[in-house]
Amino acid sequence: MTVHITPAPARTDEPGAASISVRAVRRTGWALAVGATIWSGTYFAFDPQSGDPDVVTMVDLFAVPAQLALLALVVVQLRTGATGVGKVARGMLRAEMVLLTLATVWSVLHGAVPAFRDDLWLAILDVFWPLSMLGMLVIGVKIAVAGRWKGLARWWPLGAESWVFITLPAMGIFGVTVGRFVGATHLLIGYATLGVLLALRPHLTGARD
Repeated sequence: MTVHITPAPARTDEPGAASISVRAVRRTGWALAVGATIWSGTYFAFDPQSGDPDVVTMVDLFAVPAQLALLALVVVQLRTGATGVGKVARGMLRAEMVLLTLATVWSVLHGAVPAFRDDLWLAILDVFWPLSMLGMLVIGVKIAVAGRWKGLARWWPLGAESWVFITLPAMGIFGVTVGRFVGATHLLIGYATLGVLLALRPHLTGARD
């Protein structure tokens, strides 16, 4: 009697296995690159602290594509276990999704409905914008430490997600004009480049064909 032993197929449900396709990561990468470029162009073109109602509308609404792309980025990070596979590591990504959603709602309402701009409730909602940026920085640190994303994808989020902590101090030290150009340039080097990296090298995230 001949006994044939067939190796068991590789498991695809092992803890921490990526549950997102290469194609989905590519789409997210291009969306992030385009959204960040639009946002950057807004900062190059307009004073983000302008009191002109039309400028305020454009600054707010042109940030929305980038915010939506960041939401998609966090989904990619969650589905690839970028920050780790433990409850806390995954919980911070889910919490960031809430913060980004509320920040995006603020951008839409503040930009599209001028009548709301002086309302207290909208001012309270505005708090979620810096909180979401702080959350993204924490996620960038965690991705670097966890080391589940490889190569440049492991380190680039940390630089990209430091945007608010570079831009706001630059505005305070050098003035709005210089500071906004710093912010616009940072968006291109940080988030836009990260988007291109994910689009061209999605396997660095552990995504599968």
